[in-house]
Amino acid sequence: MENILFDFLSKYVTLNDEEKNALVSLDLFRSVPKGTVLLKEGQKTKDSYFVLKGCIRAYYMVDAEEKTTAFYTEMDALTPHCVISKTPSGYYVSCIEDSIIAISNTDMEVEMNSKFPKFEILCRKLSEELLAKQQLDFDKFKTSSPEQRYLNLLESRPDLIQRVPQHQLASYLGVQPQSLSRLRARITDKSKK
Repeated sequence: MENILFDFLSKYVTLNDEEKNALVSLDLFRSVPKGTVLLKEGQKTKDSYFVLKGCIRAYYMVDAEEKTTAFYTEMDALTPHCVISKTPSGYYVSCIEDSIIAISNTDMEVEMNSKFPKFEILCRKLSEELLAKQQLDFDKFKTSSPEQRYLNLLESRPDLIQRVPQHQLASYLGVQPQSLSRLRARITDKSKK
C-alpha cells in the first residue's frame, strides 16, 4: 500500500528514503469493511482520509433522509470540514465498499511538517488542487439539469454507476431514485435513435 501512496505523492514532491520511512512509521493504513461509519454527525475528529482502494461517501441526514454530497474513490482525499473548524461534524462519512484507507490526523501532520518542511508544501499543493476541483464541480452541478449531471457523471466518473447503489447515486444527483430510472431510460432511448 505504501507504494501506491508514494506513487501518488510523487506527482507533487520527491520523497527521500527518510521521508518515506517517516510516513510508513505513522501506521496510516487501515482495512475498513463496507458499512463502517468513519464519522458521524455531531462527532468531533482530527482525522483525514485518503482512499487507496474502495469507495467512501459523505452524506447529510435531512428530514430522516440521506442526502449524498460526495463519493471518494481511489486516490481521493477527504479532510472533513470539522477538522479545520474544530467543531462537531454536520455530516456522516461511511464506506460503501470494503476499503483500504490511509487515515492521518492533525497531530501527525504538525509533527511531520515540523520535521520535514516538504510535507507542508505537499499539503498546500493538494489543498489548492482539491479546492479548485471542488469549486468547478460545484459550479457544474449548480448550472446543470439532472440529465446533464448524469451525463457529466458518466463522462467524468463512469465507475460510480456500477459501484454505488442507485438510491445513493440519485441522492448525489439531486433526484429521486424513480427519476433516475426514467432519466436513464430517456438517455438510452436517445442513444438508440
